[in-house]
Amino acid sequence: MRQQRDQVTAQRAKQLRRDMTPPERALWTILRGHRLEGWKFTRQVPVGPFVLNFAARRERLAIELDGDSHAFQEDHDRRRTVILEELGWTVIRFSNSDAVSNPDGVARMILEALSANSPSPQPSPRRGEGD
Repeated sequence: MRQQRDQVTAQRAKQLRRDMTPPERALWTILRGHRLEGWKFTRQVPVGPFVLNFAARRERLAIELDGDSHAFQEDHDRRRTVILEELGWTVIRFSNSDAVSNPDGVARMILEALSANSPSPQPSPRRGEGD
C-alpha cells in the first residue's frame, strides 16, 4: 500500500515538474543550477505523501508557493507544515505574487533561512586538491 502511494506521489511530482506555474518558473529561475549563492535546490520533491515545490534537500529546507486557492486551505497548509517539521524539514512559504513581483526579496529570505540552519556551501575541491 505504501509503495503504491509513493509511486503515485512520484508520478504526481513528475507531472508537476512538467506543468510548472508561472510563479514556480520565476522562482526556479533563481534557484536552479546553484544560482543562489551555490545552494543546491530541487523542484517538485516527494516527501511522504506531499510534493514540495522546491527543496534544499541537504539542509532540509522546503519552499512552498501559495496561490489564491491557498487562502481557503490555511488549516490544511498548517497541518502539512507540522507534519513536514516532524519529519525534520523547515518550511517557508511565499505567495505566488511575491515570487513574481519581488524575486529579490524572496531570494533574500531563502538565504536567511539557509544561513540560520547551516554554513555556506563549499565547492568541491578540484582534482588533486584538498589532500
